[in-house]
Amino acid sequence: MADPRGFITTPREVAPRRPVEERVNDWNEVYPGGPGKALLPIISEQAGRCMDCGIPFCHQGCPLGNLIPEWNDLVWRDDWDDAIDRLHRTNNFPEFTGRLCPAPCETACVVGINRDPVTIKNVEVSIIDKAWEQNNVKPQAPEFLTGRTVAVIGSGPAGLAVAQQLTRAGHTVAVYERDDKPGGLLRYGIPEFKMEKVQVDRRITQMQREGTVFRTGVKVGETLTGSQLRDRYDAVVLATGATVRRDLPIDGRENHGIHQAMDFLPQANRAALGEEVENQILATDKDVVIIGGGDTGADCLGTSIRQGARSITSLEIMPQPGEDRPENQPWPTYPMTYRIASAHEEGGDRVYAVSTKEFIGDEDGNVSGLRISEVEMVDGKFTEVEGTERVIPAQLVLFAMGFTGPETDGVVSQLGVALDERGNVKRDKNYMSSVPGVFVAGDCGRGQSLIVWAIAEGRGAAAGVDAYLQGSTTLPSPIPPTARPLVV
Repeated sequence: MADPRGFITTPREVAPRRPVEERVNDWNEVYPGGPGKALLPIISEQAGRCMDCGIPFCHQGCPLGNLIPEWNDLVWRDDWDDAIDRLHRTNNFPEFTGRLCPAPCETACVVGINRDPVTIKNVEVSIIDKAWEQNNVKPQAPEFLTGRTVAVIGSGPAGLAVAQQLTRAGHTVAVYERDDKPGGLLRYGIPEFKMEKVQVDRRITQMQREGTVFRTGVKVGETLTGSQLRDRYDAVVLATGATVRRDLPIDGRENHGIHQAMDFLPQANRAALGEEVENQILATDKDVVIIGGGDTGADCLGTSIRQGARSITSLEIMPQPGEDRPENQPWPTYPMTYRIASAHEEGGDRVYAVSTKEFIGDEDGNVSGLRISEVEMVDGKFTEVEGTERVIPAQLVLFAMGFTGPETDGVVSQLGVALDERGNVKRDKNYMSSVPGVFVAGDCGRGQSLIVWAIAEGRGAAAGVDAYLQGSTTLPSPIPPTARPLVV
C-alpha cells in the first residue's frame, strides 16, 4: 500500500488548468504542458492517498480491471518503470482514458465513502505521460507469426485495442478506416484542447512498428464488400462504433444553420491542425445553441468559444442534477451529479429542464431562433409547463444528443450478422456474432458507451478471436459483453 495515513492527512488535489483568458485563444490542451506534467508536483502525495482498503472496489468500477492500488503504490514510491508496466497490463491506451474517461473508478473508490476519492485518473495520466517523456513506451512485436489474418473494421479505441492485442499475439492484422487518418472519434470527434492528436499519432506509430497495417480512406461495404473480407481474412472484427445520430424532426428543421455535432467538430479539428476545410461550419459572431448537455455538448461549447461565438446556450431536457450523490445512487455506483468540464469554465449558459418546440427561420431560410418551453416530469413523461414558452436567438444550432446505434447498411448487412432488440450487432460471450468468424467490439455491439468500455471490449474481442483461430488463448479478457459492473 501507499502512505498508510495519506487519505487522512492529504487533501484531494487535481491538475491545475491554464487560465481561461489564455487557453480560449489557442487549441492546445487546457493543462500547461499536458495533464501529466501539470500534475507532477503533487502526484506522489495524491497517489499516497490510496488506502489499504482490503477489497478495492475501484477494480469493479473500471471495466478494464486496472490494477489501481498497485500503480498508486508504485508512484508513491517513485517507481515509475514498474508503474507503467502495471498500467499497460490492463490498458493499451491509458493516455486516452486518462484524458477522456469520466473515471467511474473514482466514484467506486473506498476512500470516497466518506471523503474525497483518490485522484485515480490523474495518477493514471501522469504515469503514461511520464513514460512517453522517458521513452519507456516501446513497440512489442510478436516473437512469431501464426499465419492467420484478421481484418478490423474501424480504428476507434475498440478497433485499436483489438488490433494491437491480436498483432502482439502473432496474427497479421489490417485495420480499415473510412477517414483519411486512423483514430476514429479520438481523432476527429475530440477537440485538441481536450486531447492533442500527438497522443493518437504516436500510438499509431507504435502499432505500425509492431506490425499492424492501417488502410485508410477505404469505405468497407462499398469499395470492399463483406464477402471480399471473408474471402481474404480468417476472421473479421466489426468495431465501427454507434454512429447513427439522434435528430430532432420538429417544425423548422429544414432551415439552414442546423447541424449535427459530428459534422461541426471534425471540421473544427481539421482546421485547428492547419488543414484546409471547405464550407466550414463556424460559430464566429453567431448566437449558438447546443442541444444536449453531455460531453459532446461541452466539446461544442469549447470549440464555439474558440471560434468567437457571440453567445452560447446549452439546452438539456433533464433537470439540473445536484452536487451531492443522490440517495438512490449509493456508493459504489456511478452517480448523476452536476459536473463542470473545462469548457463550462470558459463561458456559455447552461439551461436545464427545457424542450425545443420549433426552429424559427428568417425569410432566407436560415435559422434565427428556437421556441422553447420548460418541462417537468409527470407520470414518467415530460410535460410542458404552461406560461414558460419563449424564443431564444440562434444562427447556429448543434445537435449533441448522442447516437442510436451502428449503421446497419453496407458491411453489416453484407456479412449477414444478426441484430439484437436495440439494433446493435448481436454477439455471444466470446464477442462472436451470429456468423462464425465475424466478431464485434465496442459501441456497435454495446451501444453508445464510454471509451474505457470500448478498450475493454477490444481486449475481450481479441481474446475471442485468438481462441477461435488457435483453439485457445492466453490473451486477457477483462469482462464478457453480457456482464454489467456496479457502474454504468
